[in-house]
Amino acid sequence: MKVNQIVFTKPCVAEFLEKEIEAPKAGEMQVRLAVSTISSGTERANLVGDPNIGPNSAGAVVFPRILGYSSSGVVEAVGEGVTDFKTGDRVAMSWTTHTQVLNINQDCVYKLPDNVSFNDGALLHISIFPLAAIRKCHLEIGESAIVMGMGVLGLIAIPLLKAAGAVPIIAVDPIPEKREKALAVGADYALDPYAEDFAKTVKELTNGGAKVGIEVTGVGAGLDGILDCMARFGRVALLGCTRNKEFTIDYYRKVHGPGITLVGAHTQARPNYESHNGWWTQRDDINAVMKLTEMGRIRLSDIIDEIHSPLEAPEVYRRLATEKSFPMVQFDWRKL
Repeated sequence: MKVNQIVFTKPCVAEFLEKEIEAPKAGEMQVRLAVSTISSGTERANLVGDPNIGPNSAGAVVFPRILGYSSSGVVEAVGEGVTDFKTGDRVAMSWTTHTQVLNINQDCVYKLPDNVSFNDGALLHISIFPLAAIRKCHLEIGESAIVMGMGVLGLIAIPLLKAAGAVPIIAVDPIPEKREKALAVGADYALDPYAEDFAKTVKELTNGGAKVGIEVTGVGAGLDGILDCMARFGRVALLGCTRNKEFTIDYYRKVHGPGITLVGAHTQARPNYESHNGWWTQRDDINAVMKLTEMGRIRLSDIIDEIHSPLEAPEVYRRLATEKSFPMVQFDWRKL
């Protein structure tokens, strides 16, 4: 069977191409996509050919590349040994690609409750990235929190922090529209990191500094800036960490002296089995966010700005490669 997929064929170029798909193998199922979400930071890095994509990656850049790891859809067929899913099931998925119909291991598939939309389902996997960062900081009810960077991960962190009992929640981004979006999804304050007395303002709002910090920019200056805002013994999760190994900060005064904890929060730095305090498995975290969504505590799709047909992918990714401020975007594969 021939299906369509979005492929990065060379730096800064995405094409909508056809491929052949086989029947699902043992332990797999075949799913027709309904919605897939662009993770702008990771996909931009792959699109432009950044050689330092993952925590262990460095070296030659190879194209073509196929991205898109958070999606939802409907099961069309199941392979041998798959007993928990059947044809017609609505599902969310982890580690997928922007592909019309795909085969995926059952370990990366989760049933969607009837009242959880495909748009929300396509954000479940990516939502566990900031959730893991929050868990690793051991946030307690009533503690203040600051999120540096209002991309997709930063915006999702806001309602999760609210659900976890953080107060106040301070969102930080230099772009006014992103600050407005942060307030709309639950932030108590939204600040410009380049504003005069930025760190002083944060400390005033938090009565001495934020207890928990989620750094999502992936820019060294973002980490440097968030450290200026932390309370003594504060905990900072490096959810987005600079890929520039030459970057440095004043560790003695900003980390060592005030007793700051820095924790690596790459989503793959999690246990494969048996969740425990602060360190949950992928499946347990997704089930947690799904329950929050099902019960109406959060609605992830509130962060989405634009929904496009996959046929518009070449122009969408041209914008991703060139625009400084890229919106929150999903592809609706039902529009093909």
